[in-house]
Amino acid sequence: MRSALFPLIALSLTAAETPTFYRDVLPILQTHCQTCHRRGEIAPMAFDTYAHTRPFAAAIREQTRLRKMPPWFADPCCGHFSNDRSLSEQQIATLAEWADAKAPEGNPSDVPPLAKHTDGWNIDAPDLVLTMPKPKAIPASGDVAYQYVIIPTGFKEDRWVRMSEIRPSNRAVVHHAVAYIRPPDSKWLRGNDPRDEKFTIADILLVYAPGSLPDQWPAGFAKLIPAGSDIVLQMHYTTNGKATEDETRIGLVFSPVKTEKRVITVQLTNDTFTIPAGEDDYRVEVHGSIPNDALLLSFFPHMHLRGKTFEYNIVQPHGRIRTLLRIPHYNFFWQLSYRLATPIPLTAGTILQAVATFDNSKNNPHNPDPTATVQWGEQTWAEMMVGFFDVAVDPSIDKLQFFVRH
Repeated sequence: MRSALFPLIALSLTAAETPTFYRDVLPILQTHCQTCHRRGEIAPMAFDTYAHTRPFAAAIREQTRLRKMPPWFADPCCGHFSNDRSLSEQQIATLAEWADAKAPEGNPSDVPPLAKHTDGWNIDAPDLVLTMPKPKAIPASGDVAYQYVIIPTGFKEDRWVRMSEIRPSNRAVVHHAVAYIRPPDSKWLRGNDPRDEKFTIADILLVYAPGSLPDQWPAGFAKLIPAGSDIVLQMHYTTNGKATEDETRIGLVFSPVKTEKRVITVQLTNDTFTIPAGEDDYRVEVHGSIPNDALLLSFFPHMHLRGKTFEYNIVQPHGRIRTLLRIPHYNFFWQLSYRLATPIPLTAGTILQAVATFDNSKNNPHNPDPTATVQWGEQTWAEMMVGFFDVAVDPSIDKLQFFVRH
């Protein structure tokens, strides 16, 4: 009698422990995957229902096992980030066990509360949507010079923006987009000098690149768009063999509470490098001192196809290095922002450093031409080295005032 019961008990325990979609898998997908894997977003398949997800069970197992998905490139050695999308070993094991068990559906009554998403956006429902005055025509081939699109806001008073998102209508041809805030007294792009397009001291509202997330600041933190400002969209388009068009939009969610901190975006840039042909580990560095006290919030590194590694450091007294973010494997096709879980106070005079390496060798499968010497340039076959970062300051301080050293 006893021996006959043991196999039934073992089978019952095994069945109870087998992960099911509703109880075990869907909560992981909601938290880590559905930003991209839902209808209307960047991923080619949606993981929002069992019917949509089950055909990809084996692919989910493989991509998560290799840590290719969800994309996250920060080395866990340094820093903790509030938008960390990476999976724990237990979550990876759960997805693998579910796939190995033929992806059981489970009991629909186990479904967790559905994640709330705004249709067509990854932020709350926008209070205002700004749209290009007309679509931009993109040719089938060739390099496309940066396009600058001016969108008047019509604001009669200052507006504080807590959330913002850039939504290209045609992601396939948008290499990146930068939304600048042009105040009414700025002379940028108001004349006929073509050099106007190259340089600006205007603050950045936000940056879009493949894989990047919208900006969502904590309560009391916001970006300022002064009354009478325009949004200038810097659009970098890449051709894909077919003539097409794009009509990018920007969604804005205004701050409902008094602003305690103004967020501004600054950057560490090195545009004087020369990467030798065939060099597989070329180092480029830039550093600068923080002109005034600030609260460090987040990072957004940017390179092109030869980008290999990137890190942000604080250079401490006697040359000691405190690494804030290390990306050992930069991925041009997933350009992410990294938001500190706990903002870091920076005192005036703190030296912040950005260090990048580039692989210009034939071993880099994305290298456009390993025989070419490479310098700074706007197109993807050239290179960039920019370490954007966001800081919070007193609401009365604008970007120009922040750089006044006392």
